[in-house]
Amino acid sequence: MSISESTVFKPTSVRKIAIAFRLVLLLLTAQAHAQITRDQYIQLETALGDQSFFSGHLTGFVLYDLDSQLVLFEKNSQLNFIPASTTKLFTLFASLAILQDSTQTLRYLPSGDTLKIWGSGDPSWKYLDFHQPDFGKIWSDYPIIQFSDANQVSPDFGYGWQWDDYYFDYSAERSSLPIYGNLLQVKKISGRPEVFPGHFQSVVRITNRPIKELERDFHSNTFSYNPGTFLGKEKYIPLITSGELTAELAQDATGKKWIYKPETLPIVNRSWRGAPLFPLLKEMMLESDNFIAEQMLFMVSDRLFQSLDTERAIEYILKTYLFDLPDQPNWVDGSGLSRHNLFTPRSMVALFDKLYRILPEHQLLELLPTGGKTGTLKNSYQAAQPYIFAKTGTMSNNHSLVGLIKTKSGKVYCLAFMNTNYPYSASIVRKEMEKVLLLVRDMM
Repeated sequence: MSISESTVFKPTSVRKIAIAFRLVLLLLTAQAHAQITRDQYIQLETALGDQSFFSGHLTGFVLYDLDSQLVLFEKNSQLNFIPASTTKLFTLFASLAILQDSTQTLRYLPSGDTLKIWGSGDPSWKYLDFHQPDFGKIWSDYPIIQFSDANQVSPDFGYGWQWDDYYFDYSAERSSLPIYGNLLQVKKISGRPEVFPGHFQSVVRITNRPIKELERDFHSNTFSYNPGTFLGKEKYIPLITSGELTAELAQDATGKKWIYKPETLPIVNRSWRGAPLFPLLKEMMLESDNFIAEQMLFMVSDRLFQSLDTERAIEYILKTYLFDLPDQPNWVDGSGLSRHNLFTPRSMVALFDKLYRILPEHQLLELLPTGGKTGTLKNSYQAAQPYIFAKTGTMSNNHSLVGLIKTKSGKVYCLAFMNTNYPYSASIVRKEMEKVLLLVRDMM
């Protein structure tokens, strides 16, 4: 008995049957959850499936009902993605769990007319417009300050940071007692750069190289500009930090004598928490401030171990607070600058669910960029009624969004939308993501 040509399975037929079988399984799962309709499920599968824009690169997506704690739809939720700045959600959780309401600023010990201090990582001293720690409470009675950074275990740069980011303000170095955000401020005055702290004006040089901004040497705090091409658009340049430099800048700022001596922190010491935490968290989340994020993990580590050790702090948080995530994250820094960070979409949602449970909703929304309104989403997801409240994360060939979506029915869901290995600009990916999220907003 011969088999007719019409009954022979061709490769395309096999592929269609496999897709159909997968769709049936997904539909059965969705119906078992009794959360979304068959039509809604098919619309999402079409928007994110093999014939969609997202088939050209790797995409992970999870839509999660915070009330029922059920996954409504998922695609590649078990795969790892580079999270970029959505890593700051993990840092936010660690900060809330360990630091609670205030910064970890100093550890100190009196010694005659000298106050010995060790920084705990607080980033607020003379940085932006943050509330300033009242250092007078600690050292007003001491004419001499002896500063040590021997409690800093982690290096100034994070594991896996790109070396050529050293001259961009989003890659400021980490340190135990930062001042001015470890940045040099640059202003264009009469066609030339004027810098602050003025301590560095004497090391600003003229060059014939065709550069458009003030640039720092790779290995030193010396700076160059070309008078014929200087634009002055870059307002901040990272400094190379050191204990000696901290003492010099602090002496200028306080009028007290500072001595740098890398003395080991004694086990018995005094701790001082000098500034409110929430404004720092808000800046970290809304503006995606990498420097604050890194210093947050320093403070967490100091609070836990009396040392500034990012790796140890992360290990502790993962083992004690986040042991129940669906997938073990590869979490290496506070900011997400490292490409060694790897998280799955379903772990991102599980982490966000924890944040949703521990923070009052109005505070959580205050910390999240709002589509068309605030932070890194000010120019994205614009609508008469904001519907996206989420943390973004972007680096070359990677773009993610993790947070909340408010649908037309008034229901709020959690989502993780992660993309990697795309060969075009993030703005193109963002526009296609918006189409999917508008679909979710309108049909749910």
